[in-house]
Amino acid sequence: MDPGQLDAIDVHVHIEVDAAGRRSLPEAYLQAAAAYFGAHPATPTIDEIAEHYRAARMAAVVFTVDAEAFLGHPALSNDEVAEGAARHPDVLIPFAGIDPAKGAAGAADLERLIVGKGVRGLKLHPSLQDFDPTDRSAYPLLEVAQAHRVPVVFHTGQTGIGSRMPGGGGIRLRLSNPMLIDDVAVDFPDLTIVMAHPSVPWQDEAIAVATHKPNVHIDLSGWSPKYFPPQLVRAANTMLQDKVLFGSDHPLLSPERWMKAFDQLEIKPEVRPKILKDNAVRVLGLGA
Repeated sequence: MDPGQLDAIDVHVHIEVDAAGRRSLPEAYLQAAAAYFGAHPATPTIDEIAEHYRAARMAAVVFTVDAEAFLGHPALSNDEVAEGAARHPDVLIPFAGIDPAKGAAGAADLERLIVGKGVRGLKLHPSLQDFDPTDRSAYPLLEVAQAHRVPVVFHTGQTGIGSRMPGGGGIRLRLSNPMLIDDVAVDFPDLTIVMAHPSVPWQDEAIAVATHKPNVHIDLSGWSPKYFPPQLVRAANTMLQDKVLFGSDHPLLSPERWMKAFDQLEIKPEVRPKILKDNAVRVLGLGA
């Protein structure tokens, strides 16, 4: 991948369907998320995602979420995601989604995917996977990621998954409080951490953690920029300008919709390229 040929790098894109048509989550959860975002449930294939981003002169970090233990729903194949990205190395960057409940076996699988399949990071969703980041259940995975110097993305804040379902589909929002990531950053000081999404209702906590811990970053996915809390915009323009990354949450929120709203924000001209591409190049190690 040549970052010089790209206008932007979207660090948060979900693979929601595999080659056999299997979905990443139970249908009720996908429908709930689509309703929350005011979108039709979309399940583009990995090849269709590559075509979309190539036409837009963007690259995309792609992954699926493995919440098999909590939801009882078989996870999509990380191998299939990695192989799909390998077909489109100019625009796709594969991350693994592994359930912390898989313990040592999951950590061994992450090692295999990084070494043998070219996977460049890990995605975790504490609320959907029903784990507390401070309970150490994910630490075997984090040890592998730190050893291989690949980033880990943690979902933080509100989630559309389970929204308006009875009991929120059993999903506990408190598990995605960014202050829990502060403990992880202490225990893994050499691990690159990305807190996904504006962390509503804990935006100030997320800014504090990213400001205090040099290895912690924020991606801006999952919310249209027109809804960004003002303190997040201020931080992105100033003290966090080197630690904030463009992410859309496609296919729930398209990169075009995100970009259109981002263009209306009062972001300094010298900061825009950092958010849209330069910070991701550094975090993902694409300049090496």
